[in-house]
Amino acid sequence: MRSAVVTAVLASLVLAGCGGGDDKDGSGAKPESPAASTPAEPDTWPLTGLELPEGKSADRKHPVLVAKIDNTASSAPQVGLGKADLVVEELVEGGLTRLAVFFYSQLPKQVGPIRSMRASDIGIVSPVDGQMVTSGAAGQTIARLNKAGVKFHQEGAPGLSRESSRRAPYNVMADLSVVAKNAKVPAARPTDYLQWGTAAELPKGQVGKNVSASFGSHTTTWAFADGGYHNQNTYAADGDEFVADSVLVLKVRIGDAGYRDPAGNPVPETMLEGKGQAILFHNGRAIRATFEKDGLDGTIQLSTKKGSIKVPAGKTWIELVPADRGEVTFS
Repeated sequence: MRSAVVTAVLASLVLAGCGGGDDKDGSGAKPESPAASTPAEPDTWPLTGLELPEGKSADRKHPVLVAKIDNTASSAPQVGLGKADLVVEELVEGGLTRLAVFFYSQLPKQVGPIRSMRASDIGIVSPVDGQMVTSGAAGQTIARLNKAGVKFHQEGAPGLSRESSRRAPYNVMADLSVVAKNAKVPAARPTDYLQWGTAAELPKGQVGKNVSASFGSHTTTWAFADGGYHNQNTYAADGDEFVADSVLVLKVRIGDAGYRDPAGNPVPETMLEGKGQAILFHNGRAIRATFEKDGLDGTIQLSTKKGSIKVPAGKTWIELVPADRGEVTFS
């Protein structure tokens, strides 16, 4: 009987030693508490790189909308530029320019005047799967955009209408909130249009407070003041101007789109791919660089001899200046 009791006691001690507890390795040390979870990095807007408030997401139930806006005196006043995230200025026939105005963080109810697309727009909007807002385009252009998979909303679609106070063809206006409701919702947040960084990461560069970008018949001029670049010959309505934190000039190749406009002028095509010279203007300084873009849907990469550089987060105006006939001066 005694031996049975001793056996039972020993067995209970063995079971206690093997029992589940916090000290799983038998060392007597308390296990480490789980590491505190690392706070998620704030989300950023894809077209500016600016951070959203904590807990907010840049995912929107609409794509990037790119409005083609006339950039001649006939367009005055341009409406909606002040709410745009990013603007690309491109060459059109006659040495004039047209604006591809990007909207994502805000969708104003009136934007315009809306004009026609060009084949150049494929390389401009494809990196973020942007959908175009346009008055239309030549048959050749529509065929090429369809082949490239670029979606567009043209006159006659919901959200586009003519304004009686303006003369044709400078009277097509767009309500982007309505256009967005009829646009296919993207599967995910758009890709960043540029590589975003901070001003502290940039090389010192040269003085670059006054900038002129010549396309031929038109020259866009900028002056740095109050922390931003102000377009000195804008056609934007008062109080609705696009004040750029950075102006990025890319010297690009120009081809022939293969047809002429109604006035008989050959239509140029901006080739936004490959390599070329670049100048980044920020905070009154100019940084000379080169750009590289791998295909029409590639992202613009900037670099100097010392390595890659990033565009400081903020609103950016991109000048696609013809490498063969354009000119950029600054001081």
